[in-house]
Amino acid sequence: MDPMADAYEQLLDATIQHLEDLKSRDVRHVAVSSETLRALSQPPATGTPASGPARAERQKPAGSETGAPQPVAEQTALLALPGETVPASAPLDPQAKAAAFAALRERALACVKCPHLASSRKNVAFGVGNIDAQLMFIGEAPGADEDEQGEPFVGKAGQLLTKIIQATGLTRADVYIANILKCRPDTPGQSAGNRKPTSDEMATCIPYLHEQIDLIRPRVIVALGATAVEGLLGKTLGITKLRGTWKTYRGTPLMPTYHPAYLLRNQAMNEKRKVWEDLLAVMEKLEMPITEKQRNYFLKG
Repeated sequence: MDPMADAYEQLLDATIQHLEDLKSRDVRHVAVSSETLRALSQPPATGTPASGPARAERQKPAGSETGAPQPVAEQTALLALPGETVPASAPLDPQAKAAAFAALRERALACVKCPHLASSRKNVAFGVGNIDAQLMFIGEAPGADEDEQGEPFVGKAGQLLTKIIQATGLTRADVYIANILKCRPDTPGQSAGNRKPTSDEMATCIPYLHEQIDLIRPRVIVALGATAVEGLLGKTLGITKLRGTWKTYRGTPLMPTYHPAYLLRNQAMNEKRKVWEDLLAVMEKLEMPITEKQRNYFLKG
């Protein structure tokens, strides 16, 4: 059999098997990037290979400069979903990275994929911080304050998050902060209050977050709260059991911890200590200096 056709068949079988597995886990949506679509649009090479330039052009897969077929494992990796490793690519130069991020922001600000959210929002809370950050915080969705200002984590929970970040020795300008959902979940018939984003809403919006992560390339991600963890990792054991244990998301170490809003509701010293222990683990992962004073935060004297 033609090696290209054989590789194509292997990829097809692997893809079908992968999608069947996702279906069995009740996954209803698959985010597919433009790079993936280009790779999947290449037809399998069958029959007797032609000679000359036509043969070379037909065998050359998307993005290849050599004309050699991509290994099946690499092609399958293009279908990586939340929590799975994605293939690494060459880093963008700063100017190209800034331009790509600006273009992504413009697309997100104009997004109307969820008509009910687009019609009720005041602003899109795209994200804020350093696009070269080593540390990225991800929450679930904007609240009323975030919707008003168009920036994630600016309300009371956001102010507490800022203090937590500062306790590590960093500032909001050093990290990047984003949400899975960029629009505030609508609350029909309610004048106040928030609601949890639906799984469909998160699945529709999360490709923007994937692009943010892939452009920023943080060394560590912190997932804030149960809904954020569910949106990133799928159905889980719950934040109480998951917090403090390292996971992996799109090839990046991920630390689940409590949402700052939880600490506003439960200000017990031992709960604050749990979040701080998670942040100490993050600091160690990033090889940040940790003082004795920092290690003793929220410990009873």
